[in-house]
Amino acid sequence: MKKSLRGAQYEHVCHLSRLSDCSIRGKGYAALATALKSNPSHLEELDLRGNDPRHAELKLLTDLLQDPACKLKSLRVLGSDTADEALVYLTSVLGGNPLLLTELDLRGKIPGDSGVKQFCALLEDSQYRVEKLRLGNCSITGEGCAALISALTSNPSHLKELHLNDNVIGDSGLKQISTLLRNPDCKLQRLGLKSCSITEAGGTALASALSSNPSSHLIELDLDNNKLGDSGVKQISTLLRNPCCKLQTLGLSDCGVTGEGYAALATALKSNPSHLEELDLRGNDPGHSEVKLLTDLVEDPTYKLQRLRLLSSGAADVALVYLTAVLGGNPLLLTELDLRGKISGDSGVKQLCALLEDPHCRFKKVNL
Repeated sequence: MKKSLRGAQYEHVCHLSRLSDCSIRGKGYAALATALKSNPSHLEELDLRGNDPRHAELKLLTDLLQDPACKLKSLRVLGSDTADEALVYLTSVLGGNPLLLTELDLRGKIPGDSGVKQFCALLEDSQYRVEKLRLGNCSITGEGCAALISALTSNPSHLKELHLNDNVIGDSGLKQISTLLRNPDCKLQRLGLKSCSITEAGGTALASALSSNPSSHLIELDLDNNKLGDSGVKQISTLLRNPCCKLQTLGLSDCGVTGEGYAALATALKSNPSHLEELDLRGNDPGHSEVKLLTDLVEDPTYKLQRLRLLSSGAADVALVYLTAVLGGNPLLLTELDLRGKISGDSGVKQLCALLEDPHCRFKKVNL
């Protein structure tokens, strides 16, 4: 902009614009980006902290930082210096700006609790709206989990998926997660806690939290390879009995579940059959009669259970389908298997063998 002063011509160049806490939303961000694109030669620093953009409009401005034709060098959108530092840290880890991602995959990329704590400063900022977060295999303990949940509790409304698989958060970490799940503003739909050293106490805290929050959005829960045992699975079963429970997929493979736990699950699903569609129980050790309780639910149109995973390998699953077709019924429900003249030579026997190798298969008599 040019101004005349006592006959001389002076060019006024704007280097800094402060617009923090000005109630600017997505349209305002878009207008600023359009203006800077049309006249990219002057503005070097833009402060927009404390405003409320949408993801797409924020990207319009951050893209300008990468444009050599634009002089914009500093764009401030985060509410604190610690959040800025966390942004720099994560950008170096990811090789790109995490603010432009709604899905953040940090599996194996951050160094335990210390890395999580740095990340938490960014999660607490209202500008940061990650929807899917993967932090598997990062050596996170209960301490790091507590910091993570504290950050998410202060800004809980955007996250839809949280995966913490293969960490050592234990029961103390799961109790922290339970506080988030009690929050009526929590929109979490999928929670991955595979191989997290969780026992019955953690299962109790989780079931209590979800039962106490009728507005919970959780539809998928993975607890595979934890030490829940029958007592922990009974706690999960109390959750499944709750009419407010919206779980559709539940993973309980390799959790030390025996017939007692299977029976509790079957009873729960019979009392409240409206939601659960997939149940994974591979690697557990039920009794024959308890397997039947659950397989009967799959065949009953009253219940929504569509997929019941019991066998430890894909080959065993294929063999089960093959033998079911041959026998006209589920061979897992038999202790005596009569296949005289019914299978096709060596190829049929090989399919049968994949099923015989599985611990769920407990035939006492096999006639070939």
